[in-house]
Amino acid sequence: MRAALLQLTASDDPEANLPRTLAYVDEAAAEGADLILTPEVTNCVSSSREHQKAVLRPEPRDPTLSAMRAAAARHQRWILIGSLALRTADPQGRFANRSILIDPSGAIAARYDKIHMFDVDVSDTETFRESAAYRPGARATVAQTPWGGLGMTVCYDVRFGHLHRMLAQAGAVMLSVPAAFSPVTGAAHWEVLLRARAIETGCFVLAPAQTGQHEASVGRTRRTHGHSMVVAPWGEVLLDAGTHPGVHLCDIDLAEVEAARARVPAIHADRRWDGP
Repeated sequence: MRAALLQLTASDDPEANLPRTLAYVDEAAAEGADLILTPEVTNCVSSSREHQKAVLRPEPRDPTLSAMRAAAARHQRWILIGSLALRTADPQGRFANRSILIDPSGAIAARYDKIHMFDVDVSDTETFRESAAYRPGARATVAQTPWGGLGMTVCYDVRFGHLHRMLAQAGAVMLSVPAAFSPVTGAAHWEVLLRARAIETGCFVLAPAQTGQHEASVGRTRRTHGHSMVVAPWGEVLLDAGTHPGVHLCDIDLAEVEAARARVPAIHADRRWDGP
């Protein structure tokens, strides 16, 4: 299977972001990608809730989703939109951070709403309160693909190993971790967390990422870490995209999943215990 990870530097303008994303999808399809993956918040990177209210749409009317469904059907490819920021009917007015898998007919094959909200104080100048703008999801998802189960996660979820373990035990052979990772935590933790999730589950980890300085018409700008990655089930980094936007290809042999799990069958060796 050939995977294409699209590394983006999205702004807070969904209309401006879409043509660039579609051009990368066309390029990935021309390069023979079977599965094309985009990062977290593919449509809009914004720190302003008021701006998001003005530009975001509910899923049925989101133009990025509509265009990506059409692209999947046109190219007859699987596309994982790492996530879209979407309006919801939440009584508090919070958005969804939703990952969407599209099949080659253009139909939506699976959805996953990010469970773990990024509420952290990285430094005196870099704080995040994702839960103020986004409602957390409550259901884990393993999507069925021609290559096996795809366990869907988003960004901060990568720090919660039990979620990925449960996805693997439920049939996932691949884990998607689309992200818009902070440069500070990215430099310290991104690679080691992705490798850990691959090793402990025996899964391929596919992690398309936002990168660089994100333009903002309203509110403060953001920087993200980049380094979209593919990690093999034994923990080898097969792809590190660095910090440049673009299409990054990686050929994957799914037989490596069974081989890694045969060597260390940890996901089937759970024991119950008392305490602490």
